Amino acid sequence: MAGATAATPMDIDAAAPPPPPAGAAPKGKAPLCAPGRAAPWVEKYRPQSLADVAAHRDIVDTIDRLTNENRLPHLLLYGPPGTGKTSTILAVARKLYGSQYSNMILELNASDERGIDVVRQQIQDFAGARSLSFGARPSVKLVLLDEADAMTKDAQFALRRVIEKYTRSTRFALICNHVNKIIPALQSRCTRFRFAPLDGSHVRERLQHIIKSEGLSVDEGGLTALVRLSNGDMRKALNILQSTHMASQQITEEAVYLCTGNPMPKDIEEIAFWLLNEPFSTSFQYISDMKMRKGLALVDIIREVTMFVFKIQMPSGVRVKLINDLADIEYRLSFACNDKLQLGALISTFTNARTAMVAAAS
Repeated sequence: MAGATAATPMDIDAAAPPPPPAGAAPKGKAPLCAPGRAAPWVEKYRPQSLADVAAHRDIVDTIDRLTNENRLPHLLLYGPPGTGKTSTILAVARKLYGSQYSNMILELNASDERGIDVVRQQIQDFAGARSLSFGARPSVKLVLLDEADAMTKDAQFALRRVIEKYTRSTRFALICNHVNKIIPALQSRCTRFRFAPLDGSHVRERLQHIIKSEGLSVDEGGLTALVRLSNGDMRKALNILQSTHMASQQITEEAVYLCTGNPMPKDIEEIAFWLLNEPFSTSFQYISDMKMRKGLALVDIIREVTMFVFKIQMPSGVRVKLINDLADIEYRLSFACNDKLQLGALISTFTNARTAMVAAAS
């Protein structure tokens, strides 16, 4: 064995190269981690090219065409988390720069300073530096501002002038969840693309690819539960899949719901039956026992019951009042109100709805 023998000159010559310096790690959401079993699947299966992006083909094809024609504008990508905004722009950067990727892109996210000093110093220094290009035409640099809605207003106003000044040599890509937090002056300088939550079919297709690559044992109920709980967020779906796999070798519907702590559909149906048919005290006792036995959060119960209300038949006026009351209860729970009082309010709301439905029927 090589480890048991003494080192020879050949061994020394063949030694592994020294590790890169500590400060060489790139910033942002795409760390350079080895694609081993220890890597988070969110990074291991992050799309490396525009062809790998799971959805939003119209947006991806438009950006790809602009890139091929060397007409890439400043970009503003916005939408819910986990919909492919960062992956898309990183794939564009890899296509543009290839091996020069790390030298031609400045990536900043919410973990970095986002004040006016960063705009005036770090961003302006990068944008103003001359880029070395050995191709037929000089390449423009790319500044990627992830979580741009976390920037202060002063920083956004300072960035407005920097974008104008360095348009010839630099393109800016802003990524955010809430576009209303970006000042209108910046929005007007960028081409806007909205990344909607992913369709269930796209999430399912990508999950099936990863399940096959990892050799996982997932039944149809477990896959359906993963798609349902992701709510169009691919990052969330992958995190749930990986955490469930670490907790259980067989990924079933029950295993997924137990791992995430969400109430199962059959539990919601049972709770809805109690709310619509049982007296107040009986419903309160049954739901309290289920909450304690299965470790359910009242806010999760209310959200699932709300979706259940949309599926059952009832007079439209009763449904409107019921949804409005459920929204008020969820709002109060966000301020850490007493769970028992809010559970009583939930049952009272359904009691009033039952009375209204009886009155409407008669």
